Amino acid sequence: MAKLHFYYSSMNAGKSTTLLQANYNYGERGMRTLLFTAAVDDRAGRGVISSRIGIETQAIAFEKNDDLRKIVQGEHYDNPIGCVLIDEAQFLTRKQVRELTSLVDKDGIPVLAYGLRTDFLGETFEGSQYLLAWADEIREIKAICDCGKKATMNARVNESGEIERTGEQIEIGGNERYVSLCRKCFFAGKL
Repeated sequence: MAKLHFYYSSMNAGKSTTLLQANYNYGERGMRTLLFTAAVDDRAGRGVISSRIGIETQAIAFEKNDDLRKIVQGEHYDNPIGCVLIDEAQFLTRKQVRELTSLVDKDGIPVLAYGLRTDFLGETFEGSQYLLAWADEIREIKAICDCGKKATMNARVNESGEIERTGEQIEIGGNERYVSLCRKCFFAGKL
């Protein structure tokens, strides 16, 4: 039975690596996958899912107005798809998460979505909010804070290494811009 899965974590927990491993496993069993990543995050190139450990693959770069179900159905018609995998799922819209539920419920195609739960202020992203609400399976991928506790928060830091508490929700960056912290260190402002 197809399900909508949401794997979430703070930054640097291995979400993309886990997605790439799942993709490999489907391929090893002769099953076709369709991969998506957010067009807004083009650090590794448009439509590239890249892991910090050095593996990457091509994907469809989705924009906010893309109808994901329609894209998948078009691909599935020509050559059946065993699973849809989505990186940077926090950038999905509510409508797109609904389209993913339809892929699962009406088309019987499993969907594995990987993304951040919250932004640098501790607020949920739109995509994450609806994945948390509507996913059949929700799993946390764990990261570690410098203090040794489980990291659950994403702190945005400036050039001086200080935590920022204002700004736009979406600012693409990696280790130079974000640090994964436990809740206690996050609210205390400790790096």
